Amino acid sequence: MVLALVLCGTALLLVVLALFVFGLRRRLIQRSGGTFDCSLRWDVPAEETGESGGKGWVYGVARYNGDQVDWFRVFSYAPRPRRTLERSGIDVRARRLPSGEEELALLSDQVVLGCTLYGTRVELAMSDDALTGFLAWLEAAPPGQRVNVA
Repeated sequence: MVLALVLCGTALLLVVLALFVFGLRRRLIQRSGGTFDCSLRWDVPAEETGESGGKGWVYGVARYNGDQVDWFRVFSYAPRPRRTLERSGIDVRARRLPSGEEELALLSDQVVLGCTLYGTRVELAMSDDALTGFLAWLEAAPPGQRVNVA
């Protein structure tokens, strides 16, 4: 009986510690400011393949960092960004509302932004306010940088 209580107490302590570390990591990411919720779909297949549009979305947090956006997975303990999107390599191709399975996979009221990043097809899903800020950040590129915000 005592062993069972010790094991349950230890398991509960580990769960609380894990949740605390998740919260601490999120707080450290947001500390420098300029963060927004942003789901990401990397290496998106072309439309003609007929693959489902709702698969492959990963929920995350993006943070502006000079001429790049650092993207962090929400459900991860990694202190470093999973992806880095450089302003000079982003070409915005299309903007659309989520459809089909995407409505379930993404947060409500998000807009999907179709981009290419150095030839890799990428989709970002974010709120209207975050989208406005993201496009303004892209357009605010230093003189001489080629920027396409279609």
